[in-house]
Parts: sequence; structure tokens; C-alpha cells
Amino acid sequence: MTKEIYPIAFFHSPFPTKFGIPRQSGLVDALKGTIDFEEPYGNSMSLKGLEDFEYLWIIWGFSENDGHGYHDTVRPPRLGGNERVGVFASRSPFRPNGLGLSAVRILGISEGSIAVAGADLMDGTPIYDIKPYIPEADAYPHAKGGFTDSHQWRKLEVVLPESVRTKIPSCHIPSVVETLSLDPRPHYHDNPERIYGMRYADMDIRFLVADGQLTVLDVRKV
Repeated sequence: MTKEIYPIAFFHSPFPTKFGIPRQSGLVDALKGTIDFEEPYGNSMSLKGLEDFEYLWIIWGFSENDGHGYHDTVRPPRLGGNERVGVFASRSPFRPNGLGLSAVRILGISEGSIAVAGADLMDGTPIYDIKPYIPEADAYPHAKGGFTDSHQWRKLEVVLPESVRTKIPSCHIPSVVETLSLDPRPHYHDNPERIYGMRYADMDIRFLVADGQLTVLDVRKV
């Protein structure tokens, strides 16, 4: 007998769209967000003891998957979008049940809300459960990582001119720079003359990429 699942919380982050969101949790530790619980969850009794943990797991839904469903094989961005692997050998959103799993660092806990860092979730993402991260059981530092062992993330050099930097609140600069360094473009895009826009909080960050360098051209309020 199957049981229907429903959100216990919703995530709030600076990303109102999918474009630019880190492709894995933990890649941008400066990126902050909050888990805001629905009633009757998130009360002091439900969260009792969580303050003794440093990380937690978030089980969430790919709510903005554009109607695309299950695919047998996918093209991971880590492989440049040129090689297929089985969906269960990837973290692609095109899964039978559209569920994601992310480990995030706890910044603070209050009644009805948890502040976290390092999430890879869009603003408004439904959360179906949270669980404490237990290093003894959840960490296997010497385990094989499949294609990720031989294909590391290649970060871009981010050029942020002072005339543009002043348009970004100082509290956002570390997470903006870290996010841009991961190359937010679709993996099949490589046009050095194309200007991209990444929404972050109330900003539209305009940039282009050429020869391993990302240059921020402008920041516009939206």
C-alpha cells in the first residue's frame, strides 16, 4: 500500500529560477537559505536535539521540472553533456519520483525555521523530510565516486570590476562569486560572445564567459 507524501516545509533561497543554482549541495558554502515549516511541523518539540548536529539531510521535490518525466539515461553536466549514463548513476532531476537529496550545514534553529548554508535548492522548493547527518554512518571518504573521480569541477576565474561590485550588497558577494565560478551556463553552451543573465535575490547579474574567465558586465535591479 502506497502512502501519499506532502511537503512539511518550503525552502527559501536567493534563486527565484533554476538558472545558476549549484549542481550539488555543499559547492557554495556561502550560499544561505531557510527551511520554513508548515503547520504543525517545525515546533520546538519536533526540532528538539537537532541543535547538537552540524549538518542535516533535506529530502525535497523537483517542483520546477518543466513537465519532463523519467529518462532511462541522462547526460551529466560533469561529463560535459556528451556522454550518457543511467539515471540511477546520476543525480539528474528526471527521475521516477522526482525527489532530491541534499546535505546542508545548519546555521541556526528557531521556532518554525532552520537557517542553513550550502543548499542547491530554488526558492519555493517543497521539502518532504529532514534528517540529521551522522558522520559515523553517512560519510565514506574512501568510497569510489564513479565518473566524478575522473571528472572534477573546473572552476572559472571570476572578474568582478569595482564599478559592478558596488551594485551587489557586500553580504552577497562571496556566494555570488562562488556560484559564478562554477559556470552556471547550460553544459552545451560555449559562445564567448553570448551575454547571460542570472537572477540572484533582487538582482539580474549579466556576464559572459571566454577562455576560462567569467566577466560580470552589469548588475540590474529586478
